[in-house]
Amino acid sequence: MQLQSESNPALNTVTAYGHDYVEINEVSYTHPVYFAPEGEIHPWHVTTAADISAGSLREIAGLSNAKVDPMAFLDDAAVPQKPADAPEVVLIGTGLRQHLLPSHVTQALLSVGIGVEAMSTQAAARTYNILMSEGRRVVVALLPYEEAA
Repeated sequence: MQLQSESNPALNTVTAYGHDYVEINEVSYTHPVYFAPEGEIHPWHVTTAADISAGSLREIAGLSNAKVDPMAFLDDAAVPQKPADAPEVVLIGTGLRQHLLPSHVTQALLSVGIGVEAMSTQAAARTYNILMSEGRRVVVALLPYEEAA
């Protein structure tokens, strides 16, 4: 399905999708990908919604290299802080159907104030385009339909 007739070459925009591909800036991808409005389109090393882990969510949110204070447990009031460049929300396109993610998978992002929403790939692509066009800090990870079925 064609989403937009025009795309802003400065921003990553989902321009189409189908059962075995996602098109970003008029380039087709047949494997899972994740990306933000600016920057590279990254391959995502997840093949089904069941493969999504807390670590894979931290990776797409850019938190995989975040340093953890080993003494933070001593401060009862210590609340994890969201890095300044972190996304507001991470959208997960789980294929043809929505697959909700277990709380132990999303907790790492939610605890630092990053929203996580899982929905069908079709819905995630549309939602991403809307949030991106509003200037929101959003990251989307999309599983093509065949791989997520």
